Amino acid sequence: MNVFYNLEGIGDTLIITLQPGFEGKVEHEGKGDAVRIFDKESGKTVGFNLFCASNYMELNEKGQVEMNDDKLGQINEALKKNGFEVVLEADFSPKFVVGFVAEKEKHPNADKLNICKVDVGGETLQIVCGAPNVDQGQKVVVAKVGAVMPSGMLIKDAELRGVPSSGMICSAKELDLPDAPKEKGILVLEDSYEVGQPFKG
Repeated sequence: MNVFYNLEGIGDTLIITLQPGFEGKVEHEGKGDAVRIFDKESGKTVGFNLFCASNYMELNEKGQVEMNDDKLGQINEALKKNGFEVVLEADFSPKFVVGFVAEKEKHPNADKLNICKVDVGGETLQIVCGAPNVDQGQKVVVAKVGAVMPSGMLIKDAELRGVPSSGMICSAKELDLPDAPKEKGILVLEDSYEVGQPFKG
């Protein structure tokens, strides 16, 4: 779930995207201040627009809304008040975290790719990485599945040359950090970072 609000840019409207990157044909269903946007073929909900959003919740953001369980509850309450009997659910755990490259092996079908097992605290992810400087024993920044990069790219489960990959090991440039180096390569963190902690840049 991605939620956006920009009073100056688009007015007092909350944009709730449930399927980022959806490219099918959509239909709209309006009730009061809320509009449900859904896939014309399957009928599956793609998102909602909530007009007069500041009547339902306090919003100061210009862009992506930092979501939590309270805000999700307010959105669900607003949709209910407008006649939509839905309960939106979402995972608000941090999507950019510190990971530890526990293992690295060459990709069997691609010279420049490596298969990494990355401990992100509580789980180990298999991530295919093409950075020339990735190595076992490093602490790195991992964008987990569901993360939205500063470029707007959504991180999804993928398969690279036949090998499943869940997440991305990030470079400073991809994270849009100031003074990011021009040369290719992931951002390697100092050892003081704790595995699993949110990465704030």
